[in-house]
Amino acid sequence: LKLAYDRPTLAYLGSPTGIRLVLLLGLSLLTLGSIKPVFKRWLAVHCFLAPVYETGRLMLYGGSPERVYGSLGLGSPSLWLLCTVAAAAAALFWETTFPDSNGESNGKQKTQKARVLFMRVLIFYRPDILLLVGAFIFLSLAVLCEMFIPFYTGKVIDILGTQYKWNNFLTAIILMGLYSLGSSFSAGCRGGLFMCAINSFTCRMKVKLFGALVKQEIGFFETIKTGDITSRLSTDTTLMGRAVALNVNVLLRTLIKTVGMLSLMMSLSWKLTLLMLMETPITGLLQSVHDNYYQRLSKEVQDSIARANEAAGETVGGIRTVRSFKTEQHEAGRYNDRLMDTHNRKTRRDTVMAVYLLLRRLTAVVMQVAMLYYGRLFIQRGQMSTGNLVSFILYQSDLADNIRTLIYIFGDMLNSVGAAGKVFEYLDREPQVSTKGTLQPETLTGHVQFHNLSFSYPTRQERKVLQGFSLELRPGQLTALVGPSGGGKSTCVSLLERFYQPQQGEILLDGLPLQSYQHHYLHRKIAMVGQEPVLFSGSVKDNIAYGLADCSLERVQEAARRANAHSFISQLEKGYDTDVGERGGQLSGGEKQRIAIARALIREPQVLILDEVTSALDTESEHMALASCPSQTLLVIAHRLKTIERADQIILIDQGTVQEQGTHQELMDRKGSYYKLKERLFTEDDVPH
Repeated sequence: LKLAYDRPTLAYLGSPTGIRLVLLLGLSLLTLGSIKPVFKRWLAVHCFLAPVYETGRLMLYGGSPERVYGSLGLGSPSLWLLCTVAAAAAALFWETTFPDSNGESNGKQKTQKARVLFMRVLIFYRPDILLLVGAFIFLSLAVLCEMFIPFYTGKVIDILGTQYKWNNFLTAIILMGLYSLGSSFSAGCRGGLFMCAINSFTCRMKVKLFGALVKQEIGFFETIKTGDITSRLSTDTTLMGRAVALNVNVLLRTLIKTVGMLSLMMSLSWKLTLLMLMETPITGLLQSVHDNYYQRLSKEVQDSIARANEAAGETVGGIRTVRSFKTEQHEAGRYNDRLMDTHNRKTRRDTVMAVYLLLRRLTAVVMQVAMLYYGRLFIQRGQMSTGNLVSFILYQSDLADNIRTLIYIFGDMLNSVGAAGKVFEYLDREPQVSTKGTLQPETLTGHVQFHNLSFSYPTRQERKVLQGFSLELRPGQLTALVGPSGGGKSTCVSLLERFYQPQQGEILLDGLPLQSYQHHYLHRKIAMVGQEPVLFSGSVKDNIAYGLADCSLERVQEAARRANAHSFISQLEKGYDTDVGERGGQLSGGEKQRIAIARALIREPQVLILDEVTSALDTESEHMALASCPSQTLLVIAHRLKTIERADQIILIDQGTVQEQGTHQELMDRKGSYYKLKERLFTEDDVPH
């Protein structure tokens, strides 16, 4: 201190610096009118950085005037230019990391949301707590062992460079080998346990997400693209597990190493340690700018991949349509366009990464050169040994990476859970069609009443499909819904099946609202065979007994006989064990219809719905299917005249309302809409025109 006070250099550390700051602030206020916080910070750092730099030089070089007033003396233009650039970089880093802009509140809200998501992901890791604890223990051991390897490397160099002693050399080599072995073993165990925890978490999340998805109403799947759903199941759940577990792994490992290395480096040379820490603001600035661009581009890439998967899924799912219209080249071109879009977005993302890595490597090289330069000076002055310098440089190269990782990981650990946001959105979503009913009466007659229904599909809410619609279905009667396409027939079936919720009105089953019945009970009592029945990969028996546990073969065969399917099933190569292929591709349309009818009849429903299925059935199969339900409520949508003539009541639906109602003969005698549209609406099989 005495030396410092004796030097005129410290006169610059007093009032001149403060006066300079006041003058610059006053001039800026007069010129600009108002000063932003970032500019105030830049002025303060700019004014005080040069005196602080000179104070450091006094401490490093012992206060020699020749060294103090070198090429970067306090009054030199080079020093002030360097301080100006450094102050601007520090202010920009602060503004990027802790912005004062209007978007600050939005940034805080996003950070808080990310933290909530992160904590929810951690809660889902609770079943894997033993694996994680074991991984953290091995992580700590691996880091502690790894930290001492550079230290003993320097010891070996000092032993070889001075008077050689075999015992000291052997001890250093043995300790270095033990630490290396312990680090490798612990790192392997740590990685294995973390991967087991990640795989367990990913499998568990996929099951939970899939369970939540299949509980959603049908309208949800009409508004959400298939590629989006499959992307969440296949990609986002994996990203959730890896992002959190691996980030926590990296964070703890890096934090322990950083603290340990800093303490060892301070013991080797505190002066070089302070010099090395000057790299941190520059690294942080580069990391912050890189993160903003890279995360946005990564999200665009993820969405582009989902669109490409959707295009491929649509083509494969509709391959028969593609082949029939000979649009293979068109679909290939469409898929190629999606892939090229993904490629272009990946290129932009990887370019940002490449530029960031280049700048980061240049910064590291400059710091390495500075370390070597000042290390040589300290060795010449006897302030440290060659071995200590080697150990310090080994630590420094690792520590620089660790500091960059710490700067990155705190933000990335929150941002990486962005993939969890959409997953949790699906997990938390309550179906708009409630399934919380509790009624399960022992007896059900199957009396259905539609009361003043109004309904619009979720994707076309402006168009009323049903309006003021009322209808009654009585037990033991066959009701046929007829009318032009788009009139609302299939919508009635969908509402009765609780695929959708009507906006107005209600549907009663035995006088009680449909939504008050227990979900599984309701769909056991109301069975439907769709216009295009879907079979699943597996045997014929599995498809007939679909959803029924411990269903005997005799029960399956009885249902097949009632559906007139037993005879053709028995002729198959493996009978009821024959695989139907993907979506029933090994069977004809009529065979799939009969298996679908058997799948409905095996549940012994009180209400049976046949949505235009008789068009693919022969007359005998149709007659057996309808005759096997004498006491049930039957609702049929058909274009076959023989089926319609057999109905106890015919309902003509057009434009979402009931136009006419009665038996076939009554409607023909009335000579109304049914009579006029008969020739256009129905097919008279085996009846001469």
